[in-house]
Amino acid sequence: MNFRSFAPHLMVAALAFSSASGAFAQSVSTPDPKAVKAGTYKVETSHTQVGFTLSHFGFSNYSGVFSGASGTLTLDPGTVSVSKLEVTIPVASVETTSGKLDDELKSAQWFDATKYPNATFSSTKITRTGARTATIAGDLTLHGVTKPVVLKAHLVGSGVNPIDKAYTVGFEASGVIQRSAFGVTQYVPLVGDDVTLTIAGAFELQP
Repeated sequence: MNFRSFAPHLMVAALAFSSASGAFAQSVSTPDPKAVKAGTYKVETSHTQVGFTLSHFGFSNYSGVFSGASGTLTLDPGTVSVSKLEVTIPVASVETTSGKLDDELKSAQWFDATKYPNATFSSTKITRTGARTATIAGDLTLHGVTKPVVLKAHLVGSGVNPIDKAYTVGFEASGVIQRSAFGVTQYVPLVGDDVTLTIAGAFELQP
């Protein structure tokens, strides 16, 4: 069979696979907040990311990401206010599109990852703001400095992960911090002081 005669069959197979994959993806999780299970969850490290964006000399909004997060979420969907979030992020995991910049960000000029290897966040108050939304107030420690931060979070979905069979719940959260407040002042104000955080968090229910 040459490529021309094979191509239509390949297209049909691809469309069928796409449809099946879409149906499969829709079936493994639900955004329904009533489906979320109470309990103690562990951060699912490989699918949790902390993104950051700030102005680069006013020419563009430049982004990067931290990975390797660990921590726990004690979740009570019925009484969200008693829930608790604790997260630790290795600063040396910082990554952008420039390897040279990555090394610079880890240096003493910026995050000083050798002296301050971890950033941590510990919630102090979680307040439900809607069926799938909440604000998370907490203490962020970065570069050896601790400051209060408020994140806006929303439920993405929950269900059983088809790969590892773990019951998983996922959230997205966002907030803005001033890096100079944490002593990270390199190139301020030419490189933006306001940093927008965008967090994708996945958590697996523990036995």
